[in-house]
Amino acid sequence: VHGGLLAARGNAKHQADMEQHGIRPIDLVVVNLYPFREAIAAKPDDFAYCIENIDIGGPAMIRASAKNSAHVAILSSPSQYPKIMEQMKANNGCTSMAFRRNLAAAAFALTSAYDSSVSQWMAAQVTEPPSTKTVAFEVERPLKYGCNPHQLPAGLCSVNGGKLPFEVVSGTPGYINLLDAVNAWQLVFELAKATGKPAAASFKHVSPAGAAIGVPLTEAEVGVYEVQGKPLTPMANAYVRARNADPMCSFGDFVAVSHDVDIATANILKIEVSDGIIAPSFEPAALEVLKAKKGGKFIVLKADPNFQPPDMEYRMCGGLGFMQKRNDKICDASCLDKVVTKKKDLPEQAKLDMITGMIAIKYTQSNSVGYSKDGMMIGVGAGQQSRVDCVKLAGRKVATWRLRFHPRVTGLQFKEGVKRQDRVNARVRYIEGDMDKAEYEQWSKNFDVVPEPLTAEEKASFLAGLDGVTIASDAFFPFRDSIDHASKLGVKYIAQPGGSVADEEVISACDGYGMTMSFTDLRLFHH
Repeated sequence: VHGGLLAARGNAKHQADMEQHGIRPIDLVVVNLYPFREAIAAKPDDFAYCIENIDIGGPAMIRASAKNSAHVAILSSPSQYPKIMEQMKANNGCTSMAFRRNLAAAAFALTSAYDSSVSQWMAAQVTEPPSTKTVAFEVERPLKYGCNPHQLPAGLCSVNGGKLPFEVVSGTPGYINLLDAVNAWQLVFELAKATGKPAAASFKHVSPAGAAIGVPLTEAEVGVYEVQGKPLTPMANAYVRARNADPMCSFGDFVAVSHDVDIATANILKIEVSDGIIAPSFEPAALEVLKAKKGGKFIVLKADPNFQPPDMEYRMCGGLGFMQKRNDKICDASCLDKVVTKKKDLPEQAKLDMITGMIAIKYTQSNSVGYSKDGMMIGVGAGQQSRVDCVKLAGRKVATWRLRFHPRVTGLQFKEGVKRQDRVNARVRYIEGDMDKAEYEQWSKNFDVVPEPLTAEEKASFLAGLDGVTIASDAFFPFRDSIDHASKLGVKYIAQPGGSVADEEVISACDGYGMTMSFTDLRLFHH
């Protein structure tokens, strides 16, 4: 058989050997391999069964045929059958060289992926796994471009023949959309599991602008978040709260929710500027609302809640390959048992906030810290080289969130017709107050009555009423400066890994402010 597959047409020696041994040349080969991936999925612990399902002859024939693509067409997938029929009709029963080479490339890719599956499974069965690691990516759909328009080609790939963790229901997701989606989905999935409540996240550039669980809004929150008169379910509440941690940063966000998207949640999303959503399911009416958003360009992804990511993660950067075990550590109340401060009390609400903060920063670009209150992130500081800068950055967001409830801010008199996001931005700039003359003149056009500035004294007085806030950090605090700053923003509870040479200094600072701090012994860097 292999003589007929490998024989070079026009080679005198090959021709003589074939005549001597009665071998006929083979022009077309069709092979379907044993379903090894399905076998190990069905009986992963049955070694003999999995071994029996490793195809030997099939890959050998595929490789021999592909090597001799100058003369042999190798069909390694049923998807190729219509194409060869077209080729043979167009070429009097023959195929073109270019077509056969395309088939050969597909064939070698298939056997490579097949061998990769076998290799990975076998490596998990032995005491000394090989140092060579193989991972097979299969392009499931091309992407418009990568991180930037000049980064082409780009694609979304399945790994080692596995399925994707979601399906694209509507819209055309981009590279960064998908990075946001998979990180945000993991966040809300874990947060809902840890708290027993619906969870939502608002993501921008692979970090959460906000995250929250679904608890009822107060009357003040309904007004500040501009959802008066709108039906609010637990799922809708979770997204309203996630979006309103930092509504300026959430502009154009990618949304993740842990539970079924109902019509109330869809109608909230309808009025927000957002790129897309990932959720496990959708009410029919809600799905129609979302599919119509942005003229049909709003991205809708249906997540598979039963999908289990591989244990190992691989990536490339600058020509180097990196591998690590996936961060599958569960952030729950058991992480909070090691209370190191004099004050030991941890109310249930504080535990809930600490869990919310830990899970949120687990999916935030490091260094990161997050402030939370009442099951809602109210300030996330991401991607800073200095931890105290994270604390200050997130703290500025906390102050802005709190000051949006100030009577002077809620009483701003906007002109009729000012858009929702413009009102959000105008309130934030009013709170920040650092406008130059040109910006101030433009900002003033939003109002029927231009307000007097909010003074530093008024801000400080209102912020003094903020209390019971939690801060979570993805790594230890190396100095007490972070604690000193957090104390200005009502922080009473802290969750951090511990392990710094300055731990005693940090604990002493917490004791001085009457804070309760847990050492989680769990670093949560995310890059």
